[in-house]
Amino acid sequence: MKKIQCQRDDGLVSISRRNFLQASSALVTLPFLSTTAQGSTPDAVVGEQTPPEKIVQTCSTFDCGGKCDIRAHVSDGVVTRISTRPDNELDPQMPVMRACVRGRAYRKFVYHPDRLKYPMKRVGKRGEGKFERISWDEATTLIAGKLKSITEKYGASSRYVHVGTAVSGGTFSGDVMVRRLLNLTGGYLQSYHSVSMGNTAAATPYTYGTAASGSSLDTLLDTKLVILWGHNPTETIFGHTNHYFQRMKQNGTRFIVVDPRYSDTVSSLADQWIPLLPTTDNALMDAMMYVIVTENLHDKAFIARHAIGFDEASMPEGVPANESLLAYLTGAKDGIVKTPEWAEKITHVPAQTIRQLARDYATTKPAALIQGWGPQRHNCGERTARGSTLLATITGNVGVKGGWAAGYGGCANRKFTVGPEMPENLVKAQISVMNWVQAADDASKVTVDDGLKEAKQLDSNIRILFSLAGNYLANQNPDLHQAVRVLEDESKIEFIVASDLFMTPSAKYADLLLPETSFMERWNIGETWGTASYLILSEKLIEPEFERRSDYEWLREVAAKLNVEAEFSQGRDEKAWIEHIWEQTRLAMPDEKLPDFATLQVTRQHLFKSAPWVAFEDNIRDPENHPFATPSGKIEIFSKRLYDMHHPEIPALSHYVPAHEGPEDTLAKDFPLQLITWKGKNRANSTQYANPWLIEAQQQKLWINPQDAQKRGINQGDSVKIHNARGICQIPAEVTPRIIPGVVAMQAGAWWQPDEKGVDKGGCANVLSSARITALAKGNSHQTMLVEVEKA
Repeated sequence: MKKIQCQRDDGLVSISRRNFLQASSALVTLPFLSTTAQGSTPDAVVGEQTPPEKIVQTCSTFDCGGKCDIRAHVSDGVVTRISTRPDNELDPQMPVMRACVRGRAYRKFVYHPDRLKYPMKRVGKRGEGKFERISWDEATTLIAGKLKSITEKYGASSRYVHVGTAVSGGTFSGDVMVRRLLNLTGGYLQSYHSVSMGNTAAATPYTYGTAASGSSLDTLLDTKLVILWGHNPTETIFGHTNHYFQRMKQNGTRFIVVDPRYSDTVSSLADQWIPLLPTTDNALMDAMMYVIVTENLHDKAFIARHAIGFDEASMPEGVPANESLLAYLTGAKDGIVKTPEWAEKITHVPAQTIRQLARDYATTKPAALIQGWGPQRHNCGERTARGSTLLATITGNVGVKGGWAAGYGGCANRKFTVGPEMPENLVKAQISVMNWVQAADDASKVTVDDGLKEAKQLDSNIRILFSLAGNYLANQNPDLHQAVRVLEDESKIEFIVASDLFMTPSAKYADLLLPETSFMERWNIGETWGTASYLILSEKLIEPEFERRSDYEWLREVAAKLNVEAEFSQGRDEKAWIEHIWEQTRLAMPDEKLPDFATLQVTRQHLFKSAPWVAFEDNIRDPENHPFATPSGKIEIFSKRLYDMHHPEIPALSHYVPAHEGPEDTLAKDFPLQLITWKGKNRANSTQYANPWLIEAQQQKLWINPQDAQKRGINQGDSVKIHNARGICQIPAEVTPRIIPGVVAMQAGAWWQPDEKGVDKGGCANVLSSARITALAKGNSHQTMLVEVEKA
């Protein structure tokens, strides 16, 4: 290793080039380094030849939808910088994924001085964040021992793996491999539902029979109108979405964005911004459908051939009169005609704007209404998801090139890697991810009505919990104070294992805290969100420093102490697992012509070059031979399955129902502002919160409209207190017309930072959010919350 000589007052000190680069890149000040040393780089200091630089195409495996093409510049075992957009591509058909601000800041995250360095055991109360350093042998012995003793005492159903998305995808992550280990030793309590999009994925099949309602984006290139409904891909990044949207914009496609907030997507794409009050989406949709139907703009032939439930003549048997869409819109059912004037009072969207939006959507052929995942995270989200499918149906935009079926939007022709083989889980009971607090507090409270599946009751409370690469436990979980009360009670969950890169708020609640590796320090394969369909190799670029180890490495050691290492690892290290997964994927997709693993290490990426895919094209082209996967074989505007549930929050005909903690709730008298969150440009959920560059890129503030601010005596930059019955948060105010009156917003994913009085100073919205579960999916509704704001 070459040495660098650095001048100091009492002589010369030698340090390695690697340590110099790491220290400087991590923003660590070395007291003996003079800023006036000759030259500005290590090479200038020593006058030596620069080590050869290797530039490696890679991607992160954070829970970010883009998997952008970044180039890591590696010299002498150190990533010295990140670049993007190479001069040439190995595959010219692959759209260039330019790294956003997150991607360009990865080095500051990986080399951050505050990263966890050693395995540690808790020595204070849970949540205090007090730990002592232990060895890896002590750590894995402790895990193996706790698994044995807790399982013997309570059974395998007492074991739970918490949701963790900081390492995304099912390719090769810690949460996947710990489930593999638990299945080899008896199983664990399973969970279902996606916090990101679980409500729309559960609701969309009641219209189409499947959740996969999206088309490939190349089918939209000639579309004349796109309505982005609560969709913010400019900041969130969904694969190649922005590449195609920008091409469409250049080709003359008109974009309308429906969103309470003037997002970066509105700024970059929109020809028109239509703001509305959160949770009132269905009222706007209802009024649009009223205009379309009463002005004779609906596609009668399409509806008659492909749908049921539009009018009384097309209703399923056994349903009383006036339950059809037409009866609802015209007031035959409830006496209320769903005019734009009716909707204006609810949504605050002007009636004339509603008419214009409805006419534009119905008369532009084809048009695409693409719904984001934000609206379905409300407690009315399932209704909103289905409401968009009704609009797509009555305008004939389903199954046609350039149209969009709305709803969930996942693309059925997408390809994914084949993950590691999973042994059978002998525990059959499943809970929603929203039920874990109940299951830890008192398992008898978790019932079928709450979402318990495959069992009538749980055998045990959760007693041992793994939180690997996740900050959901005590940060992203709704009604955070409720969750923390259970976590702090050591008579409930007896042992919590967490692994992470930083001392996150969730990590402070661990009994055993382990230092994970970053994506630059391990092998994986990057997969995308939305309709994107490509894979990128995420190669191990550097050796982990200190005593950091990947989850798989220490799990392998635990498996050995449980006498199942051979079955668990199958003799493979990390790289061998990735090679195995890639080979299994090749075998499962012989027509896709994936390269072998050796070639992948050269090509770095694979773009699935499937033919353009239009969702439900075969169903519409040939309905006799390709019926929809619904009970009727048709698009179900009216769902008899939902009707038979007799639940007021999930009507068979999706329409507006005032939401709990919405603008019509009586609670609004005390808490008159609706708080929403958005996923910002500078982090993926809460990941990269500690990145110094990204803290500068976007500060945590509360967006408030000037009208609401003036009423409360709030000026730009004032510290404000946001509060409701669940908690208090205090951050600076951003007084801006980019949020409509009656609504305030803050970026999601800020770390919870309570002061001595319990007031959050970090801007964590989940001290204010509700743990209420949705009626159909038993999912999260943490976007629905009423608050008041005052000057602090």
